[in-house]
Amino acid sequence: MSHEPALEGDTARPSDPSAAPEPAAGADFAHGADAAGGPVATQEQVEGLRARLEEILPRSIEDLSALVRIPSIAFPGYDRTPVHESAEAVAALLRDAGMPEVTITHVDEGAPAVIARRPAREGLPTVLLYAHHDVQPTGDPQAWTTDPFTPAREGDRLFGRGAADDKAGVMAHVTALRLVGEELSELGVGVTVFVEGEEEAGSPTFRRFIEAHRDQLEADAIVVADSANWAVGTPALTTSLRGVVDLTVTVRVLERAVHSGMFGGPVLDALTQMGRLVATLHDENGDVAVEGLVRAEAPAVEMPEADYRRDAGILEGQDLAGTGSITSRLWSAPALSVIGIDAPSVRDASNTLVPAARAKISLRIPPGQDPQAAMDALVAHLESHAPRGAVVEIARGEQGRPFLAPTDTPAMRLARSAFRDAWGTDPVDTGLGGSIPFIADLLEVFPGAEVLVTGVEDPDSRAHGVDESLHLGEFAKVCLAEALLLRGAAGLERRRG
Repeated sequence: MSHEPALEGDTARPSDPSAAPEPAAGADFAHGADAAGGPVATQEQVEGLRARLEEILPRSIEDLSALVRIPSIAFPGYDRTPVHESAEAVAALLRDAGMPEVTITHVDEGAPAVIARRPAREGLPTVLLYAHHDVQPTGDPQAWTTDPFTPAREGDRLFGRGAADDKAGVMAHVTALRLVGEELSELGVGVTVFVEGEEEAGSPTFRRFIEAHRDQLEADAIVVADSANWAVGTPALTTSLRGVVDLTVTVRVLERAVHSGMFGGPVLDALTQMGRLVATLHDENGDVAVEGLVRAEAPAVEMPEADYRRDAGILEGQDLAGTGSITSRLWSAPALSVIGIDAPSVRDASNTLVPAARAKISLRIPPGQDPQAAMDALVAHLESHAPRGAVVEIARGEQGRPFLAPTDTPAMRLARSAFRDAWGTDPVDTGLGGSIPFIADLLEVFPGAEVLVTGVEDPDSRAHGVDESLHLGEFAKVCLAEALLLRGAAGLERRRG
């Protein structure tokens, strides 16, 4: 496949969030234009929606805070009761927003998802709004400034697990429907809301779910609200996503633990051998050293190194890994991480040789890389670099495909117009180093639909991390932009059969 840059034009991320980037090449359509070039909203109508949003925003923030209080972790081993509570809460919010058909359902062993529908009038398009109500585990709660599931507001930010990823996405949909739901009913535009319950756990039943509910979920445009904006004050449309593959590697050196003084020397312990194996995965520059992996064309947009260092929390004075621009290393190059190791804790360590160690390895892959080929290449590397004196065992894990979107389509043009009206500046087309593997499933099951990847996060949201938070000013703009997009959707072509 071709590797188009994630952004047209030579644009750098603004260190000053108030400094908007230059418009993307070709973005010369008129203010308020819909997909066909006609008006979506006058300035007066935009400001009317903005004023209405100011009235209802406090309620939406309260509803978001209530969702954050529910520890809806869908990972294996966690109590599923909060996930069911979260689904019930989301369903109630969608009913309150005026959606006439709301159901909670699942397939097989999957977590509960919510589907809400207002069918389109004959011949008019339908927009599917996606988000997820499950969240990541918190890690050590003591590392958080406040309790992860007790929402805390500080200045412009709301802190708590899921406040950004992705319960804010849920509330963006609810708030947009509160703003323009009645108008959409009059226009005849169809709206479906699909709120998944196991995205953070890898969406294990996603494909089966959308196939089982194909008739309910079929749409002409799909808005996936699970990404991030470029900076506070600068919106973004995510046009490329890395895929992901992961595996677990076990290194064995002994049948059992033995005394490190009596037996150490002729044999190296499993942790040392694991370290030697993992060290082969990167070259001296820090680039991934696995042969056969793809590196896509570098994007034209650049992120100042100082911004990356600040956003990622790089330690003072430390060099960065890899070669190429920051954005190319984030979006168009493979990235490999050891994300977990099973080994004795320091507290429980004894003077013995550790007989076995296990590590989980995650490999992010750029657009153009086949996940199966990437998995095969990683397995081949680990097997061929097995340290002398160690047995290496590999258990293959999940695979997710990368995503590269066309940047000039009717739905994309409509979204740009809505974002411009909401923020007062043009959106940036960006890549994202993270993965949303199910987008490939959406495109395969609904091949006629256009997929827009939007989001509520900003570089300081710390999704998946300690002290996750949402910028409430950006959240308001996201809600307004989505309301404008839905309002203009009547001008989209019906793409379904």
